[in-house]
Amino acid sequence: MIDLRRLREEPEYRAGIERKRVRDGLLEDVLAADSVHRALLNETEQLRARQNAASKDVGKAVPDERAAKIAAASALKDELAAKEPALTEAEARLRELALQVPNPADESVPDGGEDDAEVVRTVGEPGAAPAFDHADFAERMGFVDSTHAADVSGSRFAYLEREAVLVELALVQWVMAKLVAEGFTPVVPPVLVREQAMEEAGFFPTDRAQVYEVDGGELFLVGTSEIPLAGLHRGEILDADVLPRRYGGFSSCFRREAGTYGKDTRGIFRVHQFDKVEMFSFATPAQSWAELDALLAVEESIIRGLGLPYRVVNIATGDLGAAAAKKYDIEVWLPSEGRYRELTSCSNYTDFSARRLGTRVRAERGTELVHTLNGTACAIGRTLVNLFEHYQRPDGSFAVPEVLIPLCGFDRVEPRG
Repeated sequence: MIDLRRLREEPEYRAGIERKRVRDGLLEDVLAADSVHRALLNETEQLRARQNAASKDVGKAVPDERAAKIAAASALKDELAAKEPALTEAEARLRELALQVPNPADESVPDGGEDDAEVVRTVGEPGAAPAFDHADFAERMGFVDSTHAADVSGSRFAYLEREAVLVELALVQWVMAKLVAEGFTPVVPPVLVREQAMEEAGFFPTDRAQVYEVDGGELFLVGTSEIPLAGLHRGEILDADVLPRRYGGFSSCFRREAGTYGKDTRGIFRVHQFDKVEMFSFATPAQSWAELDALLAVEESIIRGLGLPYRVVNIATGDLGAAAAKKYDIEVWLPSEGRYRELTSCSNYTDFSARRLGTRVRAERGTELVHTLNGTACAIGRTLVNLFEHYQRPDGSFAVPEVLIPLCGFDRVEPRG
């Protein structure tokens, strides 16, 4: 959630929000609702103070004055009772509007949309297209079965089978070991969360269309373990000397993929269910930008370890999620398509989610909101897609990346006869 005081008082804060293309009139609506709420809150607090003073006067009154004092206190109580519903309604209206306002984009974020991301660096040389794209290769090798999955679950689902399963498990173990070495606490979180958790992590209301509801809306399937990881310190005050506090979560994830009809329909690049290792960090405001660089460095070390050519891009304002003040994507060269495709991302949410979560850090002058950050350590399905193309050999076999061989127990998978 945004800082309403800064929205009122700091033009550059408002400008950062407007760069993310909010709907016309939204900020004016928020400021108007904020003004109404603050006025009613002030009136209510004054009435409450007067009522408390009048109640004390009743206890001090001499018998002749007691009846009049009681009547005055009662009248103030009735006036306060009449005012409080309006305050409650004003609070609800302000919250409804404020939840629609995105985190301001950092000044280092480029303006524009999906095609306006700034390329920060490119690493490795793009390769030529293999004999088979990832979807055909996975099917020929018996790694992916989308046909039976469609019968069982519908489109955009798949069975992962045979050696591909062992490669996935090796990926998870290898990536998680790297995170632990970097000071991350490994976590397997719940994948069903309450609506409150979705809202506090910054996903509701903006991303609701992408989420699966269960139990009549009582619980929701997460699209990333970032959501339950954010709740690990909900409502807590953390000591500055324990920050940054880093968590590495592994979970299955679920997305409706609303609005992607006809895109990436083959293979496992874009599916409704996938596994992912996610990084999440709680940092002080002074640490958070260095921490974003640290998360990016971890992501790059993983992709370099797998020998994949990639580029880092600074995402433009129009393509940033509501919660992110800045986001880097790592795009890996997909030879069959002759272009870079997103594999991982990392974002600094600054204090946006922490304000909803109520997570604070002890500072020299009281407490302040922490900053929260997240990054994809390994999107397993999309990583496999890239491995199927980059490690496909001319004889039709699959070569296991060197770093995974000790964990897989084999270095090569021969084509099926």
